[in-house]
Amino acid sequence: MARQFFLEKNPPEPSRTQFIARKQSYHGTTLGALSMGGHASRRAKFEPMLLDNISKVSPCFAYRHKGPQESDKGYVSRLADELDEEFQKLGPGNVCAFVAEPIVGAALGCVPAVPGYFQAMRAVCDKYGALLILDEVMCGMGRTGTMHAWQQEGVVPDIQTIGKCMGGGYQPVAGVLLHNRVVDVFTKGSGLLSTRLDELLSEHPNVGDIRGRGFFWGIELVADKSTRRPFPATAGVASGIVELGLKEPYCVALYPGTGTVDGVAGDHVIVSPAYNTTAADIEEIASLVYRLINDYFASSATPESHWQYATVDDMAVGLTGGGRHAADEEARAEVDVLNSRLEKTTQLNKKIQACLGRLEATGKSVRDVSGPLSGETRRLQVLGNNIDSVLAAIERIRQPADSKNDEEAIIRQGPEKAGLSNYLNSIKRLNKALGDMKASNLRANQQTMADLQRLIVLGNTQLENSFDKMLRAETPRSVEPLNFITKNTPFPLISPSSISQLALMNSYVSGNSSSENPLIKIYAEVRGPYLSQTLVNLAYASVNTAKKKSPDAVYRVGTNGMGMYARAMEGIFLAEHENICSIFMRQDWGPVFQTACQAPLAEMARTIRELNNHIKANLSTDCYLAYEITEIISSLSNNLEARTGELKATLGAALKPVRETAKSSLGELLEDTKRKVGGIQALPSDGGALPIVSETMKRLQTMVEFLRPISSIMVSLGDGGWKSGASASGNMDAIPSLASFDIGADGKEIFAHYCIDTIDALMLSLDQKARTLLKGKSVLGVFLANNVTIIERMIQDSDLKPLLEGRLSGLDSWLKKAKAFYSEACKEVSVHLFDVIHTNRTQRPPSGSSESVSIVKGLNGKDKESIKNKFQTFNASFDELVARHKTYNMETEVRQMFARDMQQMLEPLYNRFWDRYHEVDKGRGKYVKYDKSSINTVFLTLY
Repeated sequence: MARQFFLEKNPPEPSRTQFIARKQSYHGTTLGALSMGGHASRRAKFEPMLLDNISKVSPCFAYRHKGPQESDKGYVSRLADELDEEFQKLGPGNVCAFVAEPIVGAALGCVPAVPGYFQAMRAVCDKYGALLILDEVMCGMGRTGTMHAWQQEGVVPDIQTIGKCMGGGYQPVAGVLLHNRVVDVFTKGSGLLSTRLDELLSEHPNVGDIRGRGFFWGIELVADKSTRRPFPATAGVASGIVELGLKEPYCVALYPGTGTVDGVAGDHVIVSPAYNTTAADIEEIASLVYRLINDYFASSATPESHWQYATVDDMAVGLTGGGRHAADEEARAEVDVLNSRLEKTTQLNKKIQACLGRLEATGKSVRDVSGPLSGETRRLQVLGNNIDSVLAAIERIRQPADSKNDEEAIIRQGPEKAGLSNYLNSIKRLNKALGDMKASNLRANQQTMADLQRLIVLGNTQLENSFDKMLRAETPRSVEPLNFITKNTPFPLISPSSISQLALMNSYVSGNSSSENPLIKIYAEVRGPYLSQTLVNLAYASVNTAKKKSPDAVYRVGTNGMGMYARAMEGIFLAEHENICSIFMRQDWGPVFQTACQAPLAEMARTIRELNNHIKANLSTDCYLAYEITEIISSLSNNLEARTGELKATLGAALKPVRETAKSSLGELLEDTKRKVGGIQALPSDGGALPIVSETMKRLQTMVEFLRPISSIMVSLGDGGWKSGASASGNMDAIPSLASFDIGADGKEIFAHYCIDTIDALMLSLDQKARTLLKGKSVLGVFLANNVTIIERMIQDSDLKPLLEGRLSGLDSWLKKAKAFYSEACKEVSVHLFDVIHTNRTQRPPSGSSESVSIVKGLNGKDKESIKNKFQTFNASFDELVARHKTYNMETEVRQMFARDMQQMLEPLYNRFWDRYHEVDKGRGKYVKYDKSSINTVFLTLY
């Protein structure tokens, strides 16, 4: 019934022949049910006879199979993943249904599922379009507390089996319940059977009416079509047609019926195929029924003129009533007649006994005489049987030769005129006749065998030509792919009517071809150019959109046409795979798909090579295109492999040039940064930052936009793999899988290490170049601090921040080094604010301004001159320091940092020195240029 559902769907899905059930389950002991079950001991004796299209997954058995620390949700998720993997293994479009018991009875002993299990299983089935079948023969009909066990699981099955409890032990009764969506498909049916019967038989002079629905159709047979006059009951038309249909060459079973008109006269036959009948089967059945009815009426031995027709009036029976007395008299007369007959019978029995005695005596005498003749008689019987067998064999040998002309007429007409089913049946009969003749090995058949062989070759050639012609009629030169991918609509498929015809042709050719199926080559030759022409404009667009208007323009996400190209290829390839699955046998799906897609895949490989050359020529600006193409093609490969199981290796080989460029670009960009810094001939004398710092950080910021493909590349390279020579390993064409590198590696973590390496290499190169070209530690400190600040700012203002947070200790070291360089000048200035205090001579006076007078008075002349000189020297060096600070080209953060450091180092020293010795100038300003407030004002101007 599940199989019928997918055959009756519009469009039908004939590839769905696989079922998934559960281990340790029980569904019955007939061969089909036993195949579905997973009860090992019950299956053991019948294993060689069981069906092989049913696979098993683990049951939901928490007591035995759930991990000690595993939650119910985690256990359900694991089982759902297992079912999903089984769908992928069998092919999502090949699975008919998943079958399970809501509560496992006989196999496990009343094991219910954990909460949420059947909802997860329902979701997997819906994901792949398969049916959910629940077996409630044991656990249903109220046994679990609700009418159906599934009502407690929160799901509704598509098909449900019930039994046992229905009859309450009084009568064995079973049944099947269907979801509305399944019933709707059955109710609508395919309509093909009614269409074909009507096309073939509606004009037949003895077919009065064709009626029915779905797979249940009746054909009423009449003697006169215009008046609807039936055949007489004695003609036996329905039974005669049925008997003839059981013989060769028809071999079709119909159901006869009589009394169609009035219970006596009238004939009809019923055509009722099995639920799993395919479109090709219906074509063959309709053709055979047409031929059977034609042949029966054409060769009927009883002409119509000899039939006697009955009317309804002739069959009327009149009843008359009599009185009670007349009925009694009639009964007495009948009793007398019966007594008389009984007496005569007794006398006759006595005579028969006497005759039997005499016959026994005579028979003994005959046996004595005939005994010697029995051996000879038996020999004659054997001889007669042998002669009959020889005559029958000769008749069978002659039969193909006699029918050759009929078959040749059909072959000459071709499949279009003769009808495909009739044509294929003719070729099959020719093949069977040829095989029988070859088995007989008689010389007399040699010419006939050659003729049959010639007809078969002609028939096969015409069939291949018909396949080619029909396929070309269904194949446009190309379609506009953007119409489909922009509207998210599927690409067009071959029409169902043509699919059924093409599948019927392939079914015959593949079953009768000793070598490679020739239809595979025809299919690829017709559909391959269609796929190529549809995608070729997108291939050109992918190359054209890579061309740069400005040489320095950096590639931005999604500006290349490769994404559209890949989406279109995925859509049209999946549509083509669906066509192939509907036409060809399962074992041919892969070869046909690979062959048909060969040309468009070659065009994509050429496009990728051309883009790779462009990327290599503009590596610093367009390396991001390599990352984007890597992600797009990898995603395309994974999607196609999941849906079709094919093309992963081919797409991997096509992607290899760009992927290798993407891998090598990481190291080359790092080395390019070092080369660019090494090639600088002069640095800004004011300590300003270099543009290469911003360029390098912008490159890292742009890389974050391509983090997914870069993470994949980083994992395949390994931590540090971008360093010189490390990335030049590996020549495999295939797209790397998890098995090709450390599965525990974190691509984002490795990319963060790459960013740190890039920044460290940049700063180290800048430091080396600055030590060579810049004179003075102050400007060197400004230069390093400016570059570090720009790097930090560009990290904080971008998506690099979460990646590099907590990893910037190297930048802190460079900043400390810059501050140390810049503070050297401050230290030189601060030396002039140091004085000598002899604490052992007198108590050290406080530093308050009120004490400056007493401190100065306590100095001798030489000390006073020394203090005056210190003030003057400080003034000159401080003014020079301030002037130089203002000439440097500093980032705002750097200027504020250095100003703060200068103030924190010098202002406390100066304030102390001023507090002690400012009276040496007596307020004239000759030596003491700044008081505490004025020097504070100077410091504030430095920010």
